Amino acid sequence: MRVIAGVHRGRRLLGPRGQAIRPTSDRVKEALFSILGERTTGARVLDLYAGTGSIGIEALSRGAAHVTFVEADREALRLVYSNLQECGLQPSANICACQVSQFFRRGTHWSGPYDIVFCDPPYQLTPELIALAKEWDRRWLADDAVVILEHGRKAEIPPTMGPLSQVKRYDYGDTALTRFQVTLKEAQPL
Repeated sequence: MRVIAGVHRGRRLLGPRGQAIRPTSDRVKEALFSILGERTTGARVLDLYAGTGSIGIEALSRGAAHVTFVEADREALRLVYSNLQECGLQPSANICACQVSQFFRRGTHWSGPYDIVFCDPPYQLTPELIALAKEWDRRWLADDAVVILEHGRKAEIPPTMGPLSQVKRYDYGDTALTRFQVTLKEAQPL
């Protein structure tokens, strides 16, 4: 695994041992940041199910202002800490060592609202994340926030998730990325 672009381009990142953690492939990572384009610069990013931290670190390398990493697995947390330290990016990051459901129950004190949210749950937990997203507080998201869900190509993804509407789906072999944005009615002030 490596950082693809930005100030840390080419830097190698520590990867997982075994099959417990499934890092996003370089091909899908490149596609993700192509979808996001210049939106990454200056963004506040939320990396759910952060794994090794490679997506959040890529965002920081490409100019994101801050990344909050949410991860519960101890081995993955060790990798996130080590990779951030290796790149000298700790000042631009928060790490929340908890389940994603616990993170959202804690409220908005984790550096939101977020401009970009990347969700890469273990594929078998995708339905759980979809159910959880229905309860997301709109205040966690910036008005023009983009949420990207990485999932298995065969997964059924609903057209809406809480305050989000599906914009487009991108397939890459057995992996897919589905892009959501804040639902238009949710963006209107009350």
